[in-house]
Amino acid sequence: MGTQFDLSQILGDLENTSTLEELTGVSVQLRDRLQIDHVTYHWVDGAGDQYGFTTYSDAWNERYRDRNYHRIDPVILGCFQRFHAVDWKQLNWSGKPVRAFLQDALDHGVGNQGYSIPLRGPSGQFALFTVNHSCDDQTWQAFVATYGRDLILVAYFLNRKALEFAKDRQPETTRGLSPREIDAITLLALGYSRAQVAHSLSISEHTLRAYIESARSKLGAQNTMHAIATALSRGLIVV
Repeated sequence: MGTQFDLSQILGDLENTSTLEELTGVSVQLRDRLQIDHVTYHWVDGAGDQYGFTTYSDAWNERYRDRNYHRIDPVILGCFQRFHAVDWKQLNWSGKPVRAFLQDALDHGVGNQGYSIPLRGPSGQFALFTVNHSCDDQTWQAFVATYGRDLILVAYFLNRKALEFAKDRQPETTRGLSPREIDAITLLALGYSRAQVAHSLSISEHTLRAYIESARSKLGAQNTMHAIATALSRGLIVV
């Protein structure tokens, strides 16, 4: 793992692509040169629509979609709240559903190590570029230290080209959130409890519940966490 690669050549190859298939091919070449297991460009919007490419198995891709794992995936939810690259070890993998998800991923050939780079477009688009591998922590830390900055540059070049190929993939139109709804969702995204949010906004928990339900309705979200992720992905709140 970690063979040296010519960054300028990779960036040039990305710049010369004209289809998602060609973009995928360059990314797979990068994966092979780095001798890692997987590479993924993953778009997930607030409605759960997914786009991009991955070298994960078809069985895992289908299972991920069928089980709506994007709603609990710590990589998706954690990177919604960040603008910098994230080592998977920094994310919150606690909770029974998340631990079950992780075991399911490992059973389907997803590596135990990952490095994900959040990417945003000019109209609120959100995507992730991820490299993934199976190895011990020390080996992975050395890999990220060596290639992390180059991978960030590759990710941004890749995302720029992907946006060119998918200009019609704009965030869906929704009714705007009210200032109070934005305040409530933002504080929840920051990890406040409902009681703490109500206290901070000087409102009752009953009134807070009304704001949350209204925001969920406007965002087409099935639950509060989904509403937070949707609002973050569309740039309606910033945390």
